[in-house]
Amino acid sequence: MKDVFRTNDPVELTFIQAVLAEADIECFVLDDGMSSAYAGALPFIKRRVMVIDEDEHMARTAIARALDERESGEDQLPD
Repeated sequence: MKDVFRTNDPVELTFIQAVLAEADIECFVLDDGMSSAYAGALPFIKRRVMVIDEDEHMARTAIARALDERESGEDQLPD
């Protein structure tokens, strides 16, 4: 298993899970219980998105592309 993303933000976590699902990459979230127990208030306990070793490169590529598109506004609906 490889750690491909870490966050305390539940919205960002859902976004990353959706990105990986769209790329047909199965992922697992670790430390969800610990992070949720403190409502994300402990910055050193982040939820970790894990994938199998063989999917690491594809997962990192999909995540990077999605984050770039989100930053540039390409994923927004036109007015």
